[in-house]
Parts: sequence; C-alpha cells; structure tokens
Amino acid sequence: MAFEHVILIILLIAAIILFYFVGSAVSLWIQGLVSGARVGLFNIIFIRLRKISPKLIVNAKIMAVKAGIDISTNDLESHYLAGGDVMRVIQALIAADKANIDLKFNRAAAIDLAGRNVLEAVQMSVNPKVIETPLVAAMAKDGIQLKAISRVTVRANIDRLVGGAGEETILARVGEGIVTTIGSSESHKNVLENPDSISKRVLEKGLDAGTAYEILSIDIADVDVGKNIGAELETDRAEADKKIAQAKAEERRAMAYAAEQEMRAKVQEMRAKVVENEAQVPLAIAEAFKKGNLGIMDYYRMQNIQADTGMRDTIGGKETKIDPDKSDE
Repeated sequence: MAFEHVILIILLIAAIILFYFVGSAVSLWIQGLVSGARVGLFNIIFIRLRKISPKLIVNAKIMAVKAGIDISTNDLESHYLAGGDVMRVIQALIAADKANIDLKFNRAAAIDLAGRNVLEAVQMSVNPKVIETPLVAAMAKDGIQLKAISRVTVRANIDRLVGGAGEETILARVGEGIVTTIGSSESHKNVLENPDSISKRVLEKGLDAGTAYEILSIDIADVDVGKNIGAELETDRAEADKKIAQAKAEERRAMAYAAEQEMRAKVQEMRAKVVENEAQVPLAIAEAFKKGNLGIMDYYRMQNIQADTGMRDTIGGKETKIDPDKSDE
C-alpha cells in the first residue's frame, strides 16, 4: 500500500507539472490560433522554459497581427530578453502605422532600449508637445533688464530619437537665443513693442539641430521689465571711484603728515645743535681769557653790542629768544 501511495503522489506531481507547462500552453496556443497569430505549441513551452512570459509574447503577437503588422516571435523574444518593453513597442508600431509614419520594428526596439518612450515619441509626432521655458532675464543695450517666458512647440523626430538631445537642450538653446536677441536690442522698448521679433530671430537660428525634436514655433508668453541694471552699474562704478579717490587722498594726507613730522624732527635737531653750540660760547670766552686772546674791553664791547641788538629788537617788536613751542605753531 505504501508503494502505491508513493506512485500516486509521483503521478500527481507529474500531472501538475504537465498541466503547468502544457495546460496553459494549450490555452495560449488555441488563443493565438483563433486570432490568426500562429505560435507553435512547443514554441510556447520553450518560451516558458527560457523564462519568458508566454502570455506576453502571444498577446503582443495577436495585437500586431490584428493591426496588420508582421513581426516574428523571435524578434519579440529577443527584445524581451534585452530588457525592452514589448507591449509598448507594439503599441508604438500600431500608432505609427495608423498615422502613416514609417517606423520599423528594429528602429522602435532601438529607441525603446535607448531609454526613450517610443510610444510617446510617436504620439508627439502626431500631436506636437508644448514645453515652457523657465524665466529668462536679459539686459538690452540701454541697461534695462527684461524677463521673458516662452512656449516652444516641438514635434518628435523619429529618425533622431537615438542619439539626439532631449528637451533640456531645447530649453537651454531657446533661453540662450532669447538672451542674445534682447541683448542686441538698442532699447528695451523695441522688445516690448515687438515681442514676436524675439521668436522670429530665435527660430531662425535652427536650434533643433542635433536634437530628437523639431521646433515648430516659439511664442513669447510674457515679457516684464526688470531692474535698471545700467543705472545700478553706473552707481556702483561711481561709488568705487569715490572710494578710490578717498583712499588716494588719505594716502596723500598720510604722506604729508609724515613729511611734516620729519621736518619738525629736523628743526628740533637743528635747535638742539644751536643750543649745544650756544652752551660752548662761555667756555670759548673763558678759554680766550686764559690764553690772552680776549681782553676785558673786548668782552665789554661785545656785551654792549648784544644789549644794543636786544634793545633794537624790542623796539622793532621782535623777540630776542626763540620759543620752540611757538615756532611749531
């Protein structure tokens, strides 16, 4: 009895495995058969063994066949194993076929594997997308700042989706074109009067070169007047010139003060020498008396001359002595 139970369990497990691989495969095979998408029964089993969802492959095949698109099962499996989105590629091919856009499976798969949404790209080819640039500030030649916002209408270019630049490049180029156009204007009033001149000049530059999109139109949504940057620059320049002039004046004053102090030091030094020399006069007179070079009468005569000179200076309003404090003033 135990042996028979083991046989029954083995048969039951085998039946479950057989139903898992064959039962669902038969259901998908019949579904594909009645839909006109012929996928072999053993091929469905092998798809499961390759760890690919048979239901996904069969449904994609049925969707393509119903839309009149001929795609082999191997191509679908290869794209799935490469990490692509099979259903999105099929949907993109169907949308492109309905819109009379020439799009092959290999190109659609390459676009999908490149990380781009191929279905969205096809939809953008039929229905262009509007992207809005951030606020762009630029200064005209008269020094007035202008702030502009533009709306760019783009259409996906299927042929340049692989390797082409994205929306960020479009926005950057349009912003650069707006800055250049405003900067080349003689007056901000010209831009305010004709804002469409910005879009015309920017559109003429061919900003969509090398991108995955084709620019259809550039429309200026809003233009506002900003700061008077020219006046601010002139004010800052005048303030800087003022500080430079003050610094130079302070430097000249410091140099003059240093020269004055140096001159006063020299005067004080000369006065000290005069005082020192005057102190030597009595010693020289005494020495002359000892050597007999100066007589008493000569000495009295010299005293009389000094007294007469002092009297004349007093009468003339002059001081006979030098006051160091007053001479410094």
